[in-house]
Amino acid sequence: MDKVIPSATQAVADIPDGASLAVGGFGLCGIPQTLIRTVHDTGTSGLRLVSNNCGTDGRGLGILLEARRAARVTASYVGENKEFARQYLAGELEVELIPQGTLAERLRAGGAGIPAFYTPAGVGTQIAEGGLPWRYAADGTVALASPPRETRTFAGREYVLEHAITCDFALVHAARGDRHGNLVFHRSAANFNPLAAAAGRITIAEVEELVEPGVLDPGQVHLPGIYVQRVVELTPEQAADKPIERLTLERTIG
Repeated sequence: MDKVIPSATQAVADIPDGASLAVGGFGLCGIPQTLIRTVHDTGTSGLRLVSNNCGTDGRGLGILLEARRAARVTASYVGENKEFARQYLAGELEVELIPQGTLAERLRAGGAGIPAFYTPAGVGTQIAEGGLPWRYAADGTVALASPPRETRTFAGREYVLEHAITCDFALVHAARGDRHGNLVFHRSAANFNPLAAAAGRITIAEVEELVEPGVLDPGQVHLPGIYVQRVVELTPEQAADKPIERLTLERTIG
């Protein structure tokens, strides 16, 4: 089955207002920058975003935040995005912060068809007990707080129940992909991309290099095409757009 879509615009055209999106990437590494920009250009709003973080100001999912297109964000940390922090604290955005490993496992479980699982992460904290601010009111009070979670003891240790995450759509970025949707990620750019892809009911992958079926070594495929419904080939310019979140230069002596 040829899953290649001629353009990013066509690939995201049916994402409706209020849709949930699982988005790959970590910081600015491995983010589906072209697909995110295209979603922004379509004007889609009220989005419920699930990602490790929300990019930075003006980059990645930060583009959707600045345009007020996001209604809710599920992430593991705020990061360098000042607008994300401002909207959250001002009560303009609902935010669920989750331990990073738990977020990864909730996405993986969603892709595997596992509805929930127990983890020790968060036991004895507001993760389990409830009360984490999901949304603030304009006066700084908590308008919506997280509910308490079910806990259970196994072999003398307490665990908290976490529910799997599935989303209407997933946006991911891969180094290579074929027409069947098999994907290969480049080193650390794998990060949350395979997990997000598995959790999406319709997964859209942007690829730097598109190859014909059979070219990819099956042993090197990181994500099989069963998880991917649409593939978009990036232009050389789009593929080269890889911003660095925090540039660090080493001083050479001698």
